[in-house]
Amino acid sequence: MSIDQPVIRRFPLSVLPVWLLVSVGAVLVVLLAPSGQRLSWMPIVLVVGVLATFVIQLALDEKTGLVNRVIISLSGSVLILGLVTALLPLFALQTR
Repeated sequence: MSIDQPVIRRFPLSVLPVWLLVSVGAVLVVLLAPSGQRLSWMPIVLVVGVLATFVIQLALDEKTGLVNRVIISLSGSVLILGLVTALLPLFALQTR
């Protein structure tokens, strides 16, 4: 894959909004959900990220690199939610 392929040029346009959406969703879950239900809301945030990924990717006219952009977008979403989930015990200690 060369640098001039559309997957590189479309990366910020197609992946970063999903990561931002998942990050905001995770922060809202931490701030608004009761501590006993936070883990129940994380899969819902991931589903919203998956749906947003497919909506954005299908809205783009570029077929080249579609699978790579989807994988990058979803992998980043899972990593963000994994990090927030790993830090949940710290948030629970602060809310007591």
